Order: sequence, then C-alpha cells, then structure tokens
Amino acid sequence: MSTIPTTPAHDDTTAARSGRHPVHVAHLVMGLAFLCFTASWALVQGDVVTGRDIRWLLPVPWLVAGAAGLAATAVGSLRRRPEDPATTPDAYDPAEELR
Repeated sequence: MSTIPTTPAHDDTTAARSGRHPVHVAHLVMGLAFLCFTASWALVQGDVVTGRDIRWLLPVPWLVAGAAGLAATAVGSLRRRPEDPATTPDAYDPAEELR
C-alpha cells in the first residue's frame, strides 16, 4: 500500500472547460531567457554586435524574461479573481446584521 497521495496537483476540469491549460510562469520565464540568450549568442557570433555593444546586449534576456513573468502573473491573478464578489453565495453583508 502506498502512502503517497494519487490526486492530481491541479484541477483538470477547469482546463477542460475553458480549453486552456495553466501557464507555469517559471517555465515561461526560463524558456524566454534561454531563447534570448541563444539570440544574443547568434548576434555575437554573426558579428552583428561587436566590441563594447555586447555589454548592452547581455541584460536583455533577463529583462525580457522578467517582464514576461510579471505579465503572466498579473494576467493569471486577474483571471482567478471573481467578477463580482457581491454575487457570490457566501457574500457577507454587515448591514444585514443591523436589521
């Protein structure tokens, strides 16, 4: 008998209903950083960027990956927020206690 839980880490039913899968921000950020580093390497090897210009090219992958991570986090948190908290069945109204 195993003591490890066999339930999935995330709920697949919401992904099936919306047609989208959850975005793993860490995978997105590291993938974009790798892509940008590869592009930077290609620019240096192709002699498109030479000399002192290379120092301006090196922080670009981190800036692009960071901006994408922030954007993905912001969009993901907006999608998880309920549209109108007053319409949820568990909405608490302190004015009802005074009546």
